[in-house]
Amino acid sequence: MKGLFIAGTDTDAGKTVVSCALLVKFAQQGRPVQGMKPVASGCNRTPHGLRNEDAEMLSRYSSEALPYSTVNPYAFEPAIAPHLAAEMAGTDIELDVIEDAYHKCARSGLVIVEGVGGWQVPLNQSETTADMAIRLQLPVVLVVGLRLGCINHALLTYESVKHSGLVCAGWVANKISPEMACVDHNIEAIDERLDAPLLGVIPCLKDIKAGQASGYLRLDLLAGQQDMGP
Repeated sequence: MKGLFIAGTDTDAGKTVVSCALLVKFAQQGRPVQGMKPVASGCNRTPHGLRNEDAEMLSRYSSEALPYSTVNPYAFEPAIAPHLAAEMAGTDIELDVIEDAYHKCARSGLVIVEGVGGWQVPLNQSETTADMAIRLQLPVVLVVGLRLGCINHALLTYESVKHSGLVCAGWVANKISPEMACVDHNIEAIDERLDAPLLGVIPCLKDIKAGQASGYLRLDLLAGQQDMGP
């Protein structure tokens, strides 16, 4: 295994913050790392083409500057579900293209692949984000955005990851709702029910940076880390 797939319980759960924090954390261990966001909606028009802020952030914390099209093979302007954005753009999201880009990223080091939306978000007429993770055969880190309903979302997503045959290497609790009641009790309830280690709890801080967030994560708790390469 040469990387991790970062899945979220929903959109805006904190996948990018956790992905970048993991890049920082692995780099601090002296490991070459590469971030990748295969599919991104909500991109900005630039003189160089469509660019996604999350994908650019992943590149910023990577060991090597790869072509943008390798880091983010599918970039769409409207901030809508990727299969709809692809349809509007007159294209199809193909897992073969994503896998090819992933192997190019893997030459640069351990790859942190950030998913799009939630685990079952459609990519095309027959495949979802889950199918992308299955194709890449990467252990999954589940990011749980702590807000009302997060226990149900976390448990359902975890069961779906297990059903896919992939390993859930751990989960991260991300405090995204300052007004949420009983936060610690929610974290405890999820942790009791997931057969995966809690890698850390990221506090609800305005504009938290990757380096700051990395301090709340523990790589030594990752399940199956012996398979993560040298």
